[in-house]
Amino acid sequence: MFVISMKTNGKKLLLGVLLALIAAGGFFLFRGGSAGVPASAGIQSREAATNEQRIAFLESFGWVVEGEACEVVEVAIPMEFGDVYAVYNRIQTEQGFSLEEYQGKRVRRYSYSVLNYPGHPEHVRANLLIYQQEIIGGDICSLELDGFQHGFRMNTDQ
Repeated sequence: MFVISMKTNGKKLLLGVLLALIAAGGFFLFRGGSAGVPASAGIQSREAATNEQRIAFLESFGWVVEGEACEVVEVAIPMEFGDVYAVYNRIQTEQGFSLEEYQGKRVRRYSYSVLNYPGHPEHVRANLLIYQQEIIGGDICSLELDGFQHGFRMNTDQ
């Protein structure tokens, strides 16, 4: 065991506390405030304990959705990703999420009807994956046979 004894004065102690605060502030600044969500996304929170929080998250991307989820189901994230989950996780990583840390866990999927998808007045869903009341991923997709699926940002190619 090592014991280090240092003589300090008020100025050194204040400087040490100030440097620690600056380091902590830098960590949160570069982290973007919410883990997994880029700061540029303009999202206030990934909290999803309430319906209002889930809708606010979707609205932060410009989506207008029904006032209540049309479907809530439990989904098991597989321990190992096959081709389908690998592609789906690629969508997640492109928008600042990753499902890799949730492999083997059960999550809830909240699906909302999207009312303002350009060129598609119906049959479009916003899906949110929730783990411990926090959004961990999701997508916007069409329920039509020749449909589409992409991240939360509006896709101008549709």
